[in-house]
Amino acid sequence: MPVHAPRSFTVQWGSESVLVSNVEPDLPVATGDAELAKVVAAGRANPVTLLPEAAWRAVARATTGPDGVAVQLRPTPEEPAGLLMVENVDGATLHSVVTRVHLSEVLPGIQPRTGMEVMEIPDPQVQGITDEDRPCAIVRYRYQDLAHLRNHVWQTIHGTLSLNSYAPSILARKVTRNLITHPVEITFEDGTESFHALVVRDGITRLASAWAVQAGPDADAAEAAGLAVDSLFGKNPTVSPGPGGDPLGQRLATGRERWRRALREEFAQAMAMEEPGTRAAQIAQTYVLPAQIAVGAEGHPGHLLAAEDIFDDAIRSVLASVHVEFKQWDAAAQNVEVATRALKRVIQLGDSLVPKDDLQVVYGLAVGRIPVEELPSVFTADGGTAPPGTALWRSVYLVHALTRPELLEPLKDQAKAIKGGKRMGLKGFAELLGPLIDLPWRSYKKHVTTQARNAWNNGGVLTSDVIQEWEPLPTDDFTSLVKPALLGDRDARCTLAVAGGVALIADKLLTRNVGSALNAAKEKGGVPFRADVNQVVEDLSQQHNELGLWTLALAANRFRSDALPENAVTMRQLIHKQKTEGEAGTPYVHFKTDLGEPDQIERDADGVPVMLHQWDVVWASNPDRALKAHPPKALFVPPQPGPGAGAPAAGPAAGPATGSAEADESVPGDGGEESGTAGSTEAGSSTHPAPGRPQEVSRPASQRAAEHRYVLRQSVTGARDALDRLLLLEPEVGRHTPIVPVTVLDELHKLLIGLQTDVENLRRKAAPEETVTDDEEAPEELGV
Repeated sequence: MPVHAPRSFTVQWGSESVLVSNVEPDLPVATGDAELAKVVAAGRANPVTLLPEAAWRAVARATTGPDGVAVQLRPTPEEPAGLLMVENVDGATLHSVVTRVHLSEVLPGIQPRTGMEVMEIPDPQVQGITDEDRPCAIVRYRYQDLAHLRNHVWQTIHGTLSLNSYAPSILARKVTRNLITHPVEITFEDGTESFHALVVRDGITRLASAWAVQAGPDADAAEAAGLAVDSLFGKNPTVSPGPGGDPLGQRLATGRERWRRALREEFAQAMAMEEPGTRAAQIAQTYVLPAQIAVGAEGHPGHLLAAEDIFDDAIRSVLASVHVEFKQWDAAAQNVEVATRALKRVIQLGDSLVPKDDLQVVYGLAVGRIPVEELPSVFTADGGTAPPGTALWRSVYLVHALTRPELLEPLKDQAKAIKGGKRMGLKGFAELLGPLIDLPWRSYKKHVTTQARNAWNNGGVLTSDVIQEWEPLPTDDFTSLVKPALLGDRDARCTLAVAGGVALIADKLLTRNVGSALNAAKEKGGVPFRADVNQVVEDLSQQHNELGLWTLALAANRFRSDALPENAVTMRQLIHKQKTEGEAGTPYVHFKTDLGEPDQIERDADGVPVMLHQWDVVWASNPDRALKAHPPKALFVPPQPGPGAGAPAAGPAAGPATGSAEADESVPGDGGEESGTAGSTEAGSSTHPAPGRPQEVSRPASQRAAEHRYVLRQSVTGARDALDRLLLLEPEVGRHTPIVPVTVLDELHKLLIGLQTDVENLRRKAAPEETVTDDEEAPEELGV
């Protein structure tokens, strides 16, 4: 029991009044070396916990109750594994301590839900750690350099707060649910010395929100992320060596303890006041957080995974159970998690007919570790031809690798085991592939991502031929594959099916057919008949279907991974906006195929290429079926008049048409109003100084007003330029992190509304009133 009871008081948080409860009068003090040694000794003596000594020191440094952690770790005759929390997951048992940790001693870890997002800063490489072939409850994060680590932490906190924040709730009641954490060894490719720390794997929103509270009510997500990075790693990005030659981890820990000491002093001063303020509440409610720290992992007998993968897979199982049963990730995030874990399990099983090294390459390509540019050096055809390093060719090789008969069934089996299902059909497997395939372009085509993934849920490009034996045929021109495909070359047909099918799906020219599409117009995404997406792709790629093969080849040739075509009707406004920005190059458009033209592109009567629609794609897949569903309408032929009979109907029919045309051309063009307006403007343009006004010693107000008008115009123009730059950066930032948070947009919207109102009021004052000259009569109002 504390000597002094916790306090409660009300503080102002922005525009809200928040009742802050259970504020302890004191903050935990720094942990001494002797207490750290207790935790390290107890941890190394426990038979079920395998951690390096540096990892135990990171655990001891993070906790505010080292004695309690040591008690949980200490074995007893009744409990040989101590009083650790035990969780049994698929294939492993996790052992954890439950304690409280310093906010400034935990880093945000890799978020599984971002596996289906494109991020500016790539995730670090992850590798498991073993001790004599036993899994350790720790993983190794490999960053490029210290700047990569800082930027990755900033991105995670900023992106999380841009989506959601629990700041007011945490200010009122602290973080009340345990964060799931574990130790990591952080290493660097540039040779920077490694160090150990704790990372949060579940509860990153709570962690980020605690930093938002610490930053204050007026701080935005970027400022909160900046505060976190500076507090964790110091304001100096390089962290120069200390005079005593201390290692990097110790220098960082010393800086964090210095930051916490300053907070304790600030908190003591605030609590000494008669009525503590907001700053006291910010520090008290976020100084420590409840945490569950995984410190041990045991693989079950007969487990599938290698020892280095057991712990990470167990942690991911815990997270998946939380976010599938309790707080669900969206379907795409779940699919990424299932697909990548299933592939990893197949690799570790070792009984696949595909060599492990090849599977590791496929895994790297699937999760984005192998960039698109390295595709030519990774995949080379038997004849020595390397594929182009493009996003579309990445999709071809990824689909080919994951659907080989020797790999497809093992992948489906492991995916079923992870999802807990009894069967998985081809459509279910295609659903897993969607978020893996669209990795390079999902931020640029995010406005049609939902439709594209629905198409993958409906079979994607997994035709009966694609899931059989075939090999991709690398080429810079997909139309060169049409001729061999017509001659029966399976490799050419499947290459066109995957490349063209992926292009059509990604650009919303092939979507999951629903009943409403049958009644929709061609320009609105209508289709001539119902068919699954993979069936349409299969029919397009048939040997006898020249129209379909050319449709696939042309779509693949025109595909771009950094934009959406004008065919995607939902993007018309944004595409028009891009055109007005003065973008170079021709518009990105898919055109309808016409086998009678030299370039296979259909043109209208004026010679303009005809835009491709989903109707045309589905029609090209099976023209016979389309004709049955939509037979050509017979033209009406009027009966011929008999001999001597007149044709009086022609005259009246022509009369109104001619009259209508003449009426359209004879639009009145009276310029009276225009001249009157000009005259009024000229008449009201002269100004006279107000009589009797005292002369100012300073410059005249009109001169000062001219300067302020210049500032106003430059400021508005600068705001326009900043907004344009934000829109250009939006595809690079991705969907996970809004380019401008909603709260900032709301504030800007209010400011702009006020500015628009003031400008409109000034405009009305400046606009001269229309006057009536003496020789004109004012028009009389007509009563009707």
